[in-house]
Amino acid sequence: MQLTKHWAAQLEDYVIDLGWSADGTRLAAAASSGQVSLFAAADGARTDLPGHDDGTNCLAWHPTQPLLASGGQDAKVKFWDATTGQHTASAEVGGAWIEHLAWRGGVGPGADAASEISNLKSQNSGAAGAADRLSEISNLKSQIPSSAGASLAVAAGRQLALLRADGSTLHSFAPAPKTISAIAWQPAGGCLASAYFGGVCLWDADDFIAQKEFAYSNGIHALVWSPDNRWLVSGNQDPSVHLWLPEQNDEFHMSGYESKVKELSFDRESHWLATGGGQDACLWDCTGGGPEGREPIMLPHEAKVCAVAFQNSHGLLATASADGVVQLWSPERPKPLRATVKMPTPATKLAWSPDDQLLAVGSEKGVVYVLKCQA
Repeated sequence: MQLTKHWAAQLEDYVIDLGWSADGTRLAAAASSGQVSLFAAADGARTDLPGHDDGTNCLAWHPTQPLLASGGQDAKVKFWDATTGQHTASAEVGGAWIEHLAWRGGVGPGADAASEISNLKSQNSGAAGAADRLSEISNLKSQIPSSAGASLAVAAGRQLALLRADGSTLHSFAPAPKTISAIAWQPAGGCLASAYFGGVCLWDADDFIAQKEFAYSNGIHALVWSPDNRWLVSGNQDPSVHLWLPEQNDEFHMSGYESKVKELSFDRESHWLATGGGQDACLWDCTGGGPEGREPIMLPHEAKVCAVAFQNSHGLLATASADGVVQLWSPERPKPLRATVKMPTPATKLAWSPDDQLLAVGSEKGVVYVLKCQA
């Protein structure tokens, strides 16, 4: 494998967040100073947006439309039309900094199932195949989230809310016991996980009632669901990684990390969980009974790991460390290391394009690098 420079761009300050549009044609990047920029994937052609005067904290692309949401220290969520570069709406949630954004709807298993249903309905296989076709359609329908349209989960201080794409409020939840530190939609779209010091709450996406609450007696820095909806994982202050099986009400714990764990990523098959929290990236096997009691695969760096990201549809893992090194790994290989590049400055974020051909790297010095991944 090779990672080669495709293009690069300079922002005003530390790259605090970045992400690809659903169709992969645009990359959005935010500087901590407030600047938000859109780049064409093909050549890096740039459109600068006003962003947030007091600083930007987070970005989130709509799952099906060229619509970007940004959250800032001005206590506002702003919506941007990526086609025109125009500001389309603003919203406030509780008057505190907007710390976390996450869209639900239109992507993942539900979108795939909807497409397949359309294909099946168009088939003309005669009476003999009709029953089988109807049975398959019924099975696929069960995979689609029941709520139509996308909604944006927003966390600001202790307040959690759902916004529509026009900026109007769909629902405001009861305040959390402590400041919300992470949010994550279940891939199937059925619930939203919200973490705070002391635990995690699972909110039903349709009736907005708390489904379950899991106690955890420390700070939580990150949350991630496995793509198969089985595992909910937190990276913690203590330092550790904690796993829940919400359907079975089981939980597991892995400690012994060098520092607090902020870096989490699952592969597409929900087989491997990659974590930071030290000088080596750790790969945990989440098949069967899960990782507790198993030894992780250690992926070595020469400095603290600062970002991890599995590809969307393929099996490569990208990891970055504080010395500026970015590496690619294939977990299933006896010798998993596939490529190494040395960047001029440490990464703050890693993001794969939807087709997995480009790897975006945000850096501490404000440079956004886009690298081509080639065999």
